[in-house]
Amino acid sequence: MNNCVHQCHMARKRFGQNFLHDSSIIDAIVAAIHPEPSQAIVEIGPGLGALTKPVAERVDAMTIIELDYDLAARLASYPFFQSKLNIVQQDAITVDFSALSAERGQPLRIFGNLPYNISTPLMFHLFNYTYAIRDMHFMLQKEVVNRLVAGPNSKAYGRLSVMTQYYCNIIPILEVPPASFRPAPKVDSVVVRLVPYATLPFPVRDLSKLATLTSLAFNQRRKTLRNSLGSLFSAQQLAEQGIDAALRAENLSVEYYCQLANVLAERPVSQD
Repeated sequence: MNNCVHQCHMARKRFGQNFLHDSSIIDAIVAAIHPEPSQAIVEIGPGLGALTKPVAERVDAMTIIELDYDLAARLASYPFFQSKLNIVQQDAITVDFSALSAERGQPLRIFGNLPYNISTPLMFHLFNYTYAIRDMHFMLQKEVVNRLVAGPNSKAYGRLSVMTQYYCNIIPILEVPPASFRPAPKVDSVVVRLVPYATLPFPVRDLSKLATLTSLAFNQRRKTLRNSLGSLFSAQQLAEQGIDAALRAENLSVEYYCQLANVLAERPVSQD
């Protein structure tokens, strides 16, 4: 199947397409996902179906979300897939994943090889639906996975680290070299498992406050918190939370960001 599709379809730069073809890597990814027949499996960006086919062989039915019309139509044309696939031909960033979960009557298991240009906004979109998601397995650039798992006091630690660690337990699974793809990207990739917490470690009352805080702090990460968060907290108010105003954004743990977000949420709304 893949040979025919490879001959007929050119990777599109605007969609960031790099197609997986290494069978040993494919087997390892499918084993890590471990799909079971009745589960609500969703693949984002199936491309040429390198992962779709071995996963579909293990399940009763699955949903694929594919923006590229030609690829969606090509997968739909294969007889094996016709009884297996629910094809959603749209941008994954516009999909209501809670509706998909409700249709299947269970939390979703989502996987995909995510292009670099959409990986961060797509993950932020998915975080809105963690209550409807059991787990996610994504192939991402190694640099992105390093940012996901980074802790405080490191250059890789940033807003993506804080927001991902707020919602999910993050487990890197497998490194994937460029030669495993056609065309070969210029970077290494990593498969990562994201498991939404059943009970959040540091619950935040108003997530918009956490989003505001992390944006302000990390958009000015070279500045001290006294300056980057000065519009929200005085040095004295930070000290009352056990935070030194001379620290920078990358020095503050996820727990402290959540603590500050809850302080903001408790403030009375200004009437002016």
